[in-house]
Amino acid sequence: MLQTTLIILLEERAVKIAWRACDPDKQILNSEDQKPSGYTAGEGTLISLAVLISPTKKQSSVITRLWLQQHKPNRHHETLSEASSFTRMFVQVCLYFYCKCLWRCLKFVVRKLTGRCELQRICYNTKPGAARTMKIEASLKGSKSKRLQTSVSVHPDAIEKTIDDIMELKRINPDVNPQLGVSLQACLLQIVGYRNLIAEVEKLRREPYDSENPQHEEMLLKLWKCLKPNSPLKARISKQWCEIGFQGDDPKTDFRGMGLLGLYNLVYFAEWDTEIAQQVLSDSLHPKYREVTKKELSQLSKTEWEKKKFDKAIGYSFAIVGINITDLAYNLLVSGALKTHFYNVAPEAPTLTHFQQTFCYLMHEFHKFWIEEDPLDIMEFNRVREKFHKRTLKQLQNPEMALCPHFAASESLMNM
Repeated sequence: MLQTTLIILLEERAVKIAWRACDPDKQILNSEDQKPSGYTAGEGTLISLAVLISPTKKQSSVITRLWLQQHKPNRHHETLSEASSFTRMFVQVCLYFYCKCLWRCLKFVVRKLTGRCELQRICYNTKPGAARTMKIEASLKGSKSKRLQTSVSVHPDAIEKTIDDIMELKRINPDVNPQLGVSLQACLLQIVGYRNLIAEVEKLRREPYDSENPQHEEMLLKLWKCLKPNSPLKARISKQWCEIGFQGDDPKTDFRGMGLLGLYNLVYFAEWDTEIAQQVLSDSLHPKYREVTKKELSQLSKTEWEKKKFDKAIGYSFAIVGINITDLAYNLLVSGALKTHFYNVAPEAPTLTHFQQTFCYLMHEFHKFWIEEDPLDIMEFNRVREKFHKRTLKQLQNPEMALCPHFAASESLMNM
């Protein structure tokens, strides 16, 4: 029992060595004098324990030597590690002090000098759009007042009352600052609307496709009619579904990952941007080469050019890629990356229509990106998708960025 207790305390490699060297029928020897010098108390204790459970001096010396080989002391690295830990701790203390004390004191001084609170300064000094809304959101969330912190998660119907509460708490006269209330209301509508949009999209994603639900079946058949208006579907379960990019003869199995959200997006794309959707579908079935620039052409040898002429352009499964791009759009939404886009294009609360319009844009842009990348085979899909994802994220880091698709379905939204 004592041997087992001691073994648990040893480092993994020492445990294996010590257990093999141990004879449970013999007594435990006291070998404290065999602890080597130059090690910390904790390291010496581990070696002593290894020695204690070995029945002979020969076995204990083997254990000690093997342990030392794995744990040679490096005082230089230890010194660097301690210095690094101290630096990190010092920076954290400074940041804490700045956030909790110095920053609040600075805000107090600025308010006394300008006569305006932080919310007023943001609204008056920052133009409408993502830059202003995201600053307002950060200010409210970082406030020491619970009422201000919870104002970003109120019900849309309670926004007007929330604005009154903010004005009262900040001691702002609405008659003297009428524009402030209007600006705060627009920002809160966007902030609250974004949170509600996430909830709505998540609900659709979690709802599975049900072939017994007439509404679900109707939407699926509408997708076929929009994409293949001149080719009637012969049967509900048919190999024809592969013509629009589903994997089998029953599309319901392909919606498992994104639920109804994938179907909603595909139908929206096919119904409202029919011409573009049909063109993307056609290109996915009959892939085209990207145009080779003069610079690229000059760098190709004759052999490479001959080979490239006979290379086959790689297509993809339209519907499956659509569901995959739905997943990409969903992740951008949940991570908050799409705030930049929605706060710039939606004057008030972003809606599901805004999300579906964004999907149309991403679908079209990915199609062009796929042609530009000119992958060798479909196995490169994940690489291309990840590269496209990173490019989109980089675009959305610009606070003035708005993904501006040129689709018929998006014109009314962009003109709002």
